[in-house]
Amino acid sequence: MGASLSIAAAPTVRAEAMMAAPPQGCPMHQEAPPVKVSPPTECPMHQAPPVKVSPPAEGPMHQAPPVKASPPTECPMHKADAGPAHQDRAYDFVQCPMKGAEGMKSDIDPANMMPPPNQVPAPDQPFDLALAREESSIPRHDAQNKWVYPSEQMFWNAMLRKGWRWREDDLAAQDMTNIIKIHNQNNEQAWQEILKWEALHAGECPCGPTLKRFGGKAKEFSPRARVRHWMGYELPFDRHDWIIDRCGREVRYVIDYYDGEINKNNYQFSILDVRPAFDSLSAVWDRMKVTWWRWSS
Repeated sequence: MGASLSIAAAPTVRAEAMMAAPPQGCPMHQEAPPVKVSPPTECPMHQAPPVKVSPPAEGPMHQAPPVKASPPTECPMHKADAGPAHQDRAYDFVQCPMKGAEGMKSDIDPANMMPPPNQVPAPDQPFDLALAREESSIPRHDAQNKWVYPSEQMFWNAMLRKGWRWREDDLAAQDMTNIIKIHNQNNEQAWQEILKWEALHAGECPCGPTLKRFGGKAKEFSPRARVRHWMGYELPFDRHDWIIDRCGREVRYVIDYYDGEINKNNYQFSILDVRPAFDSLSAVWDRMKVTWWRWSS
């Protein structure tokens, strides 16, 4: 019985052994490690890193930062303050009056075929007047040139526009010459007075002021002139308001003109009362300082 048991057991062991060994083609019978099979080439991991393609050169991100284009030069913001119309072509009459007068032919208005009226003699004008204009010492704002005074003819026409009419006992040609000289001297004197005030601000405006614009207010008496009149003094025969530019800051000056004795050497005729208008605390402080200096000196 022992033999039969041993005989029967042997086949059983071989069968188990045969069943336990996998076929030779299975992976565990392979000596080399399995080859790593890559996914198909069209899979994302096989794709080369994407090249950063720049947009076309004309794309906005390739454009240089836009240059702030200025409006055309003929636009108003590119123009300096024009000032009074009588300053147009003024230097033509300063350098050569005859040439300036000839140059007026190019300014003929096609609508009426007439030259500019400011240098044209009036229809009933009794005598010829000079067309020459004198350059002042007053610098114009935003301009290389200075202000230019009117000619005798321009002054005559200006008086006509204000309602004045000539009579034989009124004026002679030489009187107009003297009037122009007095007018110019008054303005030069006014500017010198303004410069004295502006000397208080030389630190903030080392280049000095320029005259921006001005206007006559003959019938609008200033408060100061009215107070003086109540105290028994005469009223001024004229008043101007001058707007100067103090290195970017506008300052208004009031100028009252009073009658005085004429100086035949320099044609100084008027007594001027020039001061900054009470438009700012700075002007108030300036006038307080100057008043104190005058009383304490």
